[in-house]
Amino acid sequence: MESAEIRRRWLSFFEERGHTVVPSASLIADDPTLLLVPAGMVPFKPYFLGEVKPPFSRASSVQKCVRTPDIEEVGKTTRHGTFFQMCGNFSFGDYFKEGAIKLAWELLTTPVEHGGYGLEPEKLWITVYEQDDEAERIWRDVVGVPAERIQRLGMGPNFWSMGVPGPCGPCSEINYDRGPEFGVEGGPAVNGERYVEIWNLVFMQYERGEGSGKEDFPILGDLPAKNIDTGLGLERLAMILQGVQNMYETDTLKVVIDKATELTGVRYGANHESDVSLRVVADHMRTSVMLIGDGVTPGNEGRGYVLRRIMRRAVRNMRLLGATGPVVQDLVDTVIGTMGEQYPELVTDRKRIETVALAEEAAFLKALRGGTNILDTAVTETKASGGTVLSGDKAFLLHDTWGFPIDLTLEMAAEQGLSVDEDGFRRLMKEQRDRAKADAKAKKTGHADVTAYREIADTSGATQFTGYTNTEGETTVVGLLVNGVPSPAASEGDEVEVVLDRTPFYAEGGGQIADQGRIKLHSGAVIDIRDVQQPVPGVSVHKGSVQVGEVTVGATAYAAIDVRRRRAIARAHSATHLTHQALRDALGPTAAQAGSENQPGRFRFDFGSPNAVPGAVLTDVEQKINEVLSRELEVHAEVMPIDEAKRQGAIAEFGEKYGEQVRVVTIGDFSKELCGGTHVHNTAQLGLVKLLGESSIGSGVRRIEALVGVDAYNFLAKEHTVVAQLQELVKGRPEELPEKVSAMLGKLKDAEKEIEKFRAEKVLQAAAGLVDSARDIRGVALVTGRVPDGTTADDLRKLVLDVRGRISGGRPAVVALFTTVNGKPLTVIATNEAARERGLKAGELVRTAAKTLGGGGGGKPDVAQGGGQNPEAVGEAIAAVERLVVETA
Repeated sequence: MESAEIRRRWLSFFEERGHTVVPSASLIADDPTLLLVPAGMVPFKPYFLGEVKPPFSRASSVQKCVRTPDIEEVGKTTRHGTFFQMCGNFSFGDYFKEGAIKLAWELLTTPVEHGGYGLEPEKLWITVYEQDDEAERIWRDVVGVPAERIQRLGMGPNFWSMGVPGPCGPCSEINYDRGPEFGVEGGPAVNGERYVEIWNLVFMQYERGEGSGKEDFPILGDLPAKNIDTGLGLERLAMILQGVQNMYETDTLKVVIDKATELTGVRYGANHESDVSLRVVADHMRTSVMLIGDGVTPGNEGRGYVLRRIMRRAVRNMRLLGATGPVVQDLVDTVIGTMGEQYPELVTDRKRIETVALAEEAAFLKALRGGTNILDTAVTETKASGGTVLSGDKAFLLHDTWGFPIDLTLEMAAEQGLSVDEDGFRRLMKEQRDRAKADAKAKKTGHADVTAYREIADTSGATQFTGYTNTEGETTVVGLLVNGVPSPAASEGDEVEVVLDRTPFYAEGGGQIADQGRIKLHSGAVIDIRDVQQPVPGVSVHKGSVQVGEVTVGATAYAAIDVRRRRAIARAHSATHLTHQALRDALGPTAAQAGSENQPGRFRFDFGSPNAVPGAVLTDVEQKINEVLSRELEVHAEVMPIDEAKRQGAIAEFGEKYGEQVRVVTIGDFSKELCGGTHVHNTAQLGLVKLLGESSIGSGVRRIEALVGVDAYNFLAKEHTVVAQLQELVKGRPEELPEKVSAMLGKLKDAEKEIEKFRAEKVLQAAAGLVDSARDIRGVALVTGRVPDGTTADDLRKLVLDVRGRISGGRPAVVALFTTVNGKPLTVIATNEAARERGLKAGELVRTAAKTLGGGGGGKPDVAQGGGQNPEAVGEAIAAVERLVVETA
């Protein structure tokens, strides 16, 4: 049975039994504590935590998931993988243990011809939590599983919680016996390789308290409503139903392995090392395609780093297998071919996915060339200092700047006889990730415990947003936090977070920054609002400071936004939509939105593109946008089912999470997008849009920055003033300026060349005198000295090599010259072949000199360069070089 059929049967089975089929959420987690969705229940987490009331009592899904904690183990074993699909069925206060157990047994054991998976009942073993008598009784007495195939296990394997106070409960796992060829008998308690877990049923019936680990926490009591959360690994079931040894031999991965063997000529199963690489390629390329499909783009932070790391591991392993040219195109096409039936959007977005993947492959192949040079220098410096361990900060630099995966650094360092400070590297990586997570979380919550916001939501419900039609209105204070702590009242000067029952203030989201304004209580108190966030879904938290009076929970108030600011933001947001559509018209659908920020009078727009947008194209885009403004198109918003929005061709932003009902903003016949932001009523209200330019912000992602309305006019007015000043200076008309300025720059460049030629000739004139100053040190001709300050590094290098070349007769020679540039000492040292045969190497001599100068340096044995911080130490550095020559020669 193919994977697509396993997925189809799962959803069909539960839909027929009253479950709402929920499409897989994006892999981009809608949770500041997660980079990517790691489990099937994550999209349902707000329901289980009580943050949001579920819109259904029963649900089922097949969720895309990515986990990367054990990424280094991928390929080394056949159990580890980064991408997987988790089939789940969920009950929110509906059926409980008996219902979940009977449904699971029915689907697994019903014959294939009747819509089930057709597993042999006698091969299924059950584990239950050691204290869960009820679950064991249901399995034994209701379902009919023999007692000898039911095993009790402890909290570690058979008790579930989220790791924080909240819902928890016992688990029951269904395991499949693969037979004696996979090990000894005795059930899953004895042999997890033979008795492989395929389905985990979680019975959420208790509430847990604070504690650490999987077992060290108190059970506080029963939950008011008992829930069910189950998860079946699609790949594991496919392995069983397809009769293969492991998940890498299932249909969706084996085809990628086959393509990799075709491209490299390496047969799968030939040896362990090549098999590891082939499995890495298959797993990582599938994960990469799924991530790019959901809008992730390669980068050096967050989920972008996860994608970059796995893509580069895949490319590197293809090169280890013998591939010499680009391979990603073929591999991406293969993945889309095998996963497209389950996720048709991969086929629809094929061009965009290919564009991003190919750009990252090209960037990595380029990085391999540049980063290898950096690594070689770091290895040389480490060995020269007597070390055997490459520092963690060097490994981090290679990763952060050149995109080297740590395992690539490990392998290349090992080839040079060095290990790597992995702990130091991982510490720096963790610090980087923690900073990113902390920044994201702090932005949303202001460092307050989200529990406080949940309690407000439970008591008062969601905040009603009135800002689409109103800019001010009556409201009531339903929640109040002072310095991040819930409080019944706040006084003048307090920093507060205010929750209202209804608000005209837009909370930051969808690329639009939050409104600002004032809340005036009927008591006379005034709060200045500078930011609005939604730390939990549906609850708008107004952040500001009390200017006058006392604020109390329950008080009535009047909320008013800064209307002028809102209108400027709305103009920017509508201009963003126009820019998006104009770019897609010019570059094609691959120019998909990858982020945006709409501020008063200006916006930035990020989009997918492997290359810079030509200036002529950008000019055409700008012209098209402004032509649309002149057409005075109406802008209107409508709420509709998401399927209807898609049918109408509305564009959705990658990474955004949408519900069943969505808001669609339409601009005449030009643009239609899913959007929750605020907009103008007519394109004429924008006035003018000026694109300032575009630049790269990451592999395959470009950014346009632009001005709107009065800000755009002011920019053009300033440009006009500059043009007028240039006209006066060069005595020409505006259209003559480019030619006249170009001619002036050409003359300036020619003059600079003449000056450079004169300076170089003057420096080299000193070569003869320096050769005559050579001293004999134990048969070595040593030339040292200080040349005029300001001599460039390039000129100093030419002079040193020229002096070395003038010392004839096969005589060993060392030339060490020094200068000062911008107040900092610089040295270049060169040795000839005869000197190197005596053990005199330029790199070692430079390190000695640079250490004296208070700096560092390095290079090759024949020529090296260094510098420092202390120009007064040049004489000491010359003496240090002389001593080393004496000792070595």
